Formats: sequence, C-alpha cells, structure tokens
Amino acid sequence: MRVSVCVGDYAAVPYCIPGLELNVFSMEELCYCIKENAFLLDFSLMNDELIDWIERQCGLKDLAKELYHLAHKSGSLSAFASAILVYTGLYDESVIGETEQVLKKGAGLSTMEKRKSQVDYLVRKKKFLPALRGYDKLLKNWGELEKDQERQAATSTRAAIFHNKGVAYAGLMLYDSAAECFLAAYELSGSGDDYTEYLAAKRMELPESDYVAFAAEHPKNYQYALDLEKRLEQLTQDWEVQPEYLTLYNRRELRGRDRQKYLEENDGLLQVLKSSYRKSMT
Repeated sequence: MRVSVCVGDYAAVPYCIPGLELNVFSMEELCYCIKENAFLLDFSLMNDELIDWIERQCGLKDLAKELYHLAHKSGSLSAFASAILVYTGLYDESVIGETEQVLKKGAGLSTMEKRKSQVDYLVRKKKFLPALRGYDKLLKNWGELEKDQERQAATSTRAAIFHNKGVAYAGLMLYDSAAECFLAAYELSGSGDDYTEYLAAKRMELPESDYVAFAAEHPKNYQYALDLEKRLEQLTQDWEVQPEYLTLYNRRELRGRDRQKYLEENDGLLQVLKSSYRKSMT
C-alpha cells in the first residue's frame, strides 16, 4: 500500500487562488498550482487571506509567520512563492529554481498584461463565465491599467481583450454578443482576422437566409465572407474524420436497430454535456 505524507493539515475550507480561480485544499495542491501557473501569478498571491489560510486551515504557523514578513516587508513574489515551495518540499531545488525564474520574468510584464494572461487562462480552460467577468473588470479599470503601457500597445491589448471576450461568448453559444465583441476588436485593430471572426459569429447567430442578406448589404464583406466559407468547408472536412463525429454518425444506425439502447446512451451523453456546460459557468 502506498502512503502519501502531507505537510500540514488538509483544509476544511479551500483557498481560491486569485486570478486562477482554482480551489486548493492542501499545501501540496497550492504548490502544484504555483509551479504549473507561475507565469500567470502576480502580487495578488501575497495576501493576508492566504497567510491566514495557511496558519488556520493548514496549521503551519511558522510558515505563515515567514510569509507575513515577506508580504509586509517588500519581499518579492518569487521569494514569497519559493518560501512556500521550499517549506512544503514537494519539488527538488532545480524545479523550485525554474519556477522562481518564471516568476521573475513575469514581474517584467505590465499589470494589464499580467491580468489579461490570467483571464486568458480561464478561456483556455473553458471557464467562460468567470473569464467574461474578468474581461469586464479589466475594461472597467482600463484607465488605471492603461498607464502601464504605451498608447499603441494599450490599443493592441484592448483589441485582444475584446477578441478573447468574443471567444468566451462563442463558447457559451451567445453568438450575438460574440459578434459585438469581435466587431469592437476589429474597430480597434483593423485586423482581417477579427473581422472574419465577426462574420463567423453572425453566421452562427442568423438563419442562413438572413446571413446571406446581411453579407449582401455590405460589399466589403465579400472577400472576407468567401474566405470564411472556405475555412468552414475545411473545418467540416476535418471534423468528419474525427472519432467524435464518427461516433455520432454511427449512432444513426443504432437508432434504427435498437431504439431503447439509443435513448439510454443519449441520457448518458446529455449528462456529460450538461456537466461540461456547468463547469464553464463556474
């Protein structure tokens, strides 16, 4: 039998890591999240809530005391995170050193770039609703955060925020909102890719006849719309050779041969889809 010895107590109440929106219940889980997401972390990790959690929930008073000193005596983020990694002992010196270097490199990013990276991470993890809240917060505090960037870089970052916000809306199948975001991104960037994404969202939002009418009303759409159709055709061909598509395609035969089994399997598939959707909303 294999036994794992943990450092400190297993918390009754989890700690939610700022920016990552990840709950951890132990020091080992905290260390894993720090190592795997070092590039996304910022000074929001150095807070009294985490220190209090380590002391009260994990029972590590000595570590909490050391971290309090680092957090309130101008200690660096890399030193703060390294103190946690070293104390817990989950990783060897080489891994801790690599993580520390990643944290130091991240310190050179602007506040806007750092916070945007955190929210982009949520989109990649398909946590679309928290991502939308994160992007809205960035845009709300734009005036303050923009000071960290040159004007041209700030405009590019703002366009990227609207683009990724559109991706999040599309992930929730809210294509009208996605189209608005992609259009806002295009108006800032002038990028043909942003405009193509705008057309793609409109194509998903509108009935086919309405989309054709919409495209016809805007002559400049022609080349973009043509490129989009070629892209969709290629994506369709790629999808039709994927195992997921073949599984669904083969279910047509099962529907005619054994309808009861078909309906039972549908229930299972629906539960998986519902579970996936709920995760994207939390």
